[in-house]
Amino acid sequence: MSTPFYVSPQQAMADRAEYARKGIARGRSVVVLQYTDGVLFVAENPSRALHKVSEIYDRIAFAAVGKYNEFENLRIGGVRYADLRGYTYDREDVTARGLANVYAQTLGTIFSSAAEKPYEVELIVAEVGNAPEDDQIYRLPHDGSIVDEHGSVAVGGNADQISSYLDQRHRDGMTLAEALRLAVDSLSRDTNGGERTLTAEHLEVAVLDRTRPQKRKFKRILGRQLSRLLDEHAAGEQEKDRPGEGAGESSDTGSTGGNGKGAGKGGAAGKNGSGASAADADEPESGAADD
Repeated sequence: MSTPFYVSPQQAMADRAEYARKGIARGRSVVVLQYTDGVLFVAENPSRALHKVSEIYDRIAFAAVGKYNEFENLRIGGVRYADLRGYTYDREDVTARGLANVYAQTLGTIFSSAAEKPYEVELIVAEVGNAPEDDQIYRLPHDGSIVDEHGSVAVGGNADQISSYLDQRHRDGMTLAEALRLAVDSLSRDTNGGERTLTAEHLEVAVLDRTRPQKRKFKRILGRQLSRLLDEHAAGEQEKDRPGEGAGESSDTGSTGGNGKGAGKGGAAGKNGSGASAADADEPESGAADD
């Protein structure tokens, strides 16, 4: 009788982790970041049927990268958990932290079990609060650990580079158009330093909007609304880069005080041009999440 080949537990766990990471790295990235009215989800996903971002409950949404069949099973399990807990107790008892704990237990059990391969998925669970400081974002890697994130987070194949880009540029109080443009710019960067062009057809975008009067705060941004948001901020950036017309007018007066006044007018015009995106939050929801 032959002696079975021995592999140390540390090596076995390292091999399983490497296997899962390689599977996740093959997927397109997802970016989640906070803006002034809630939490924004942006995924590079040309498919309109296979969603990477979905609603879980009233204030909770889910994003994932990796193997679709695996994270879809987790999404369905999360919806069932939330519905059962909300029905049995109270809707307020369904929280992102509780859902993240359930996902962590499931992923941890699968990862440590030698009977099956680890899940090749990485998840984000987010909940929008009544104020920006009450928002919650949790990232769950393949091994079931939980990472509490703030501001912005990226998962997927190019997550490290995207996260570094977001950390340098994300700030509190961003409008929806500004946050969307930042997310798209981060997803457009290749690993070799080049840039790609991502249009509305290549993106899956959704928000948890705290300003919505309904209990369900999740809303997909599709079609013309998405294109308008992308074009709006791009126009604002071009206006900002263009030399102010006010400075040219004031130079005719020949006085230093006139120059300062004219420059102030140009700055005010640029500000008004880039702040119109708040009106899009009142537009009716153009796509419900999967149940």
